[in-house]
Amino acid sequence: MAFELSLHIAVMLFFVAIFAGFIDSIAGGGGLLTIPVLMWIGLPPTTALATNKLQACGGSFFASFYFIRKGVIKLAEIKWAIVCAFVGASLGTIGVQLIDASILELLLPFLILSLGGYFLFSKKISDDDKHQVFGAGAFALTAALGIGFYDGFFGPGTGSFFALAFVSLSGFGLAKATAHAKVLNFSTNIASLIFFAVGGKVLWLLGGVMLLGQAIGASLGSSLVLSKGTKMVKPLVVSMSLIISIKILITQYVIF
Repeated sequence: MAFELSLHIAVMLFFVAIFAGFIDSIAGGGGLLTIPVLMWIGLPPTTALATNKLQACGGSFFASFYFIRKGVIKLAEIKWAIVCAFVGASLGTIGVQLIDASILELLLPFLILSLGGYFLFSKKISDDDKHQVFGAGAFALTAALGIGFYDGFFGPGTGSFFALAFVSLSGFGLAKATAHAKVLNFSTNIASLIFFAVGGKVLWLLGGVMLLGQAIGASLGSSLVLSKGTKMVKPLVVSMSLIISIKILITQYVIF
């Protein structure tokens, strides 16, 4: 599609992306900011989703790079989870074009509210590692594959779902779980971006401007995950879960 990127729109999107990258690196849900803004400037929904995946790749990549550089993540230990998340997101991106998503739309707000409640009330949520329930292979074939499919199929709250899976199944502390969630989220973002790019839906210049903003925001947010841990991550995850749920419910029952 033809779209002229003016200077004032570019500046606005750059700063929106900084804030979205900051929030996303800590608690997820940055797309709640970027997708409405992209549609507000006149992009069709599919183009907005596709371009959002490009800028989201920037945020998840730089957050992942920060955590890897700090030694929080050992990629060899989660290599199969990365692969399964990629495969799941690829299947989800294909599936959303073939399957009626209305049932998931109805259930999603309540699923995300349940996630927020778990983070709010569970005594397992801390910065200390707990007992591991699933090994690396089982985690990859269940949580990574399933949540990856969800991200390709629908998307909101994916980072929080990955973090929850790492906490409850792998026994990770919250800061460590958040760090590992970013790597898997980068894998799912790349998978979706590839399929959108093949379809010619991505606005590369616009997405590139936002990607730079995402990189700055994600780097700032990632440093706070390690320095503040549960004190910052837990309240933001709960808050974003509530906001995402309200946003989806309003979209379902008020707008339509």
